[in-house]
Amino acid sequence: MKKGIWMSLLAIMLFVSACNQQSAETSKESSSEEGEQEEVKDKKEEEKPVKEDNTTSATNTEDEKQSETDADKEEDQTATESTPAKPQYELTESWDVKPIDDAEEKVVLLTIDDAPDKHALQMAKTLKDLDAPAIFFVNGHFLNTEEEKNIVKEIHDMGFAIGNHTMDHQNLTTVSQEEQKAQITPLSNLIEEVIGERPEFFRAPHGANTDYSKQVVEQENMLLMNWTYGYDWNKEYMTEDAIADIMVNTNLLHNGANLLMHDREWTAKALDDIVKGLREKGYTFVNPDEIKTP
Repeated sequence: MKKGIWMSLLAIMLFVSACNQQSAETSKESSSEEGEQEEVKDKKEEEKPVKEDNTTSATNTEDEKQSETDADKEEDQTATESTPAKPQYELTESWDVKPIDDAEEKVVLLTIDDAPDKHALQMAKTLKDLDAPAIFFVNGHFLNTEEEKNIVKEIHDMGFAIGNHTMDHQNLTTVSQEEQKAQITPLSNLIEEVIGERPEFFRAPHGANTDYSKQVVEQENMLLMNWTYGYDWNKEYMTEDAIADIMVNTNLLHNGANLLMHDREWTAKALDDIVKGLREKGYTFVNPDEIKTP
């Protein structure tokens, strides 16, 4: 009987052992499957493409396009500013301006000499208000102080051309070649120092040029010019009314006339009437930027 009991206990122990072993294998298999599932899941997560933020991408694209557009505009503006305007007029041997191709014919050129004496800035402001372009021919002996230099710079900044009228208003036909050069080139240097660019126009005092002075002017790449008519240095025209009348009603007025005036009190006072009187006769004013220069 005892033997039977022991045999029964042994069978039970073997059965329990077998069950425990099967349970351990099942648990191991389950853990293995779960691990494999986690690996597959992780792998899928890694392979899953990252969804782009379409809003941010679109914004960046628009910013890039805007930057390119702004850059193109800036390049176009720079190209426009660096490209000189095509000349519309050229100077004749008689000192008139004549149209090139189909430019307006009924025009005159306004020029003012001996600036900046006392009235040049006032004259520039009058012309600016009237939207009338002009060339201001300056003398070096009027550029001795910072105040005088600032006046010339202000006139230039208002849009007016600055021309060379020699350092000391010397009659170039009465001085040596060395002095002629000293009257011309240093003033171009000074003008460049003041306004940041060299003058493109030259007018000799009294309209008196020499072969040598013409060479110097050519070397300086300036256009030499005299004038068609002017009156304000004559005593009979040294009043506001007299100079206003003659500048508008002289029989020398014609298409392309090159008008000479000076930095004088009577001319400054008459300038408004002169410009308006010329316009009433149908004339417009040549912009010096439109004149062909060397």
